Amino acid sequence: MSQTITLQTPLTRSGGDVTTVTITDALKQAGSLRGLKVYDVMTSDVDALMTLIPRVTSPALTQDELRRMDVWDFCQFANAVATFLQPNSAPNEPETVAE
Repeated sequence: MSQTITLQTPLTRSGGDVTTVTITDALKQAGSLRGLKVYDVMTSDVDALMTLIPRVTSPALTQDELRRMDVWDFCQFANAVATFLQPNSAPNEPETVAE
């Protein structure tokens, strides 16, 4: 699943600016959802994402960085999480067309 997101507005850290962040395979682990309601994560509840994203990113983002993050950049993370939670299509299953 690893997905790299390029930030529109880099985050400033003492070690240098953060311009790309990777959503790691930790998102595949149910433990990353501990203390969260799956419904809240699936509906992109901001508070739920503020808890989840630091658990599954590299470099690990802090909640403070997420609060100060550009809205467009935050929405990229919300979209990546929502996409991950979508069910996969059945492989090699023919599409049905209404007649």
